[in-house]
Amino acid sequence: MLEFLLVMLVLALVVWLVSGPLRAMRSPEAGAEARRAEAEVAELEAERDAKYREIRDADLDRRVGKLSEEDWKTLDRSLRAEAVEILRELDAAEERLGRVGL
Repeated sequence: MLEFLLVMLVLALVVWLVSGPLRAMRSPEAGAEARRAEAEVAELEAERDAKYREIRDADLDRRVGKLSEEDWKTLDRSLRAEAVEILRELDAAEERLGRVGL
């Protein structure tokens, strides 16, 4: 009788361990929220990279003489302000993504 209880206890433990990943699966709503957060982060990363390219392009245009120093300063200030806003949004989106559990 004791052997039977021990076998049942070990079997229950194995079932509990094996089913752990299934028990930890998120609800469909949480999965959809995670996908939205991932998409938002990816979109903001692409916007950030594009803004960095614009900043580099403006700097190159200044160096080759396509932009005056004054025009470049105005453009650079504007582009950098936009980049900062994108970075703030990206930080917030990454924080939301972390809360979703990914």
